[in-house]
Amino acid sequence: MSKQSFFRLIQLKFKKLFNYFLKGLLITLPVYATYKIIRSLLESIDQVLVLETPGLGFVIVIAVITILGMIGSSFITRPIFELVDEVLNKIPLVKTIYGAVKDLIGAFVGEKNKFSKPVIVELSEGVYKPGFITQDDFDEPILKELVAVYLPHSYAFSGNLYLVNKNKISIYEGSSSAFMKLIVSGGVSDLNQPEKEQQL
Repeated sequence: MSKQSFFRLIQLKFKKLFNYFLKGLLITLPVYATYKIIRSLLESIDQVLVLETPGLGFVIVIAVITILGMIGSSFITRPIFELVDEVLNKIPLVKTIYGAVKDLIGAFVGEKNKFSKPVIVELSEGVYKPGFITQDDFDEPILKELVAVYLPHSYAFSGNLYLVNKNKISIYEGSSSAFMKLIVSGGVSDLNQPEKEQQL
């Protein structure tokens, strides 16, 4: 074997090993990142509740939230929660924060899911941005031709609200969850992935 052939073989072996390393990263990094995020969340809850047993705070919070949900659904206790809601909505500054947070949480887990209308907004000629219609029935005359579109950021739990003219948007008819995943992943996720998983 010539010296050139030897180095060529070494180069191919190294390239193969490097490809294995990249595949290993693809397997391990998402698992590790998910683990770190969940662990950080659990530790934060434990610190707030001053608990030494890891994960116990998370269990307690989930149990309390579930119990409050059951109590709040009862026709006997519902007036109490409605009264608290009414009081909080009348306190200056508090009502702004409380109302905004309540509407945001309701948009994700409420009966009226606000992120179920994926759209593509035309920013300029040939440039488009994906988002979700959060309101399309404004009563004010000046807003009649506009819809509220929330444009999420990639790799973040944030976004911006835009009032967009109706003729500048196109409705996306596919899965809203897959559409959101596409945005958050920076366009890496496959829009058809949910359908593929259902067929397996």
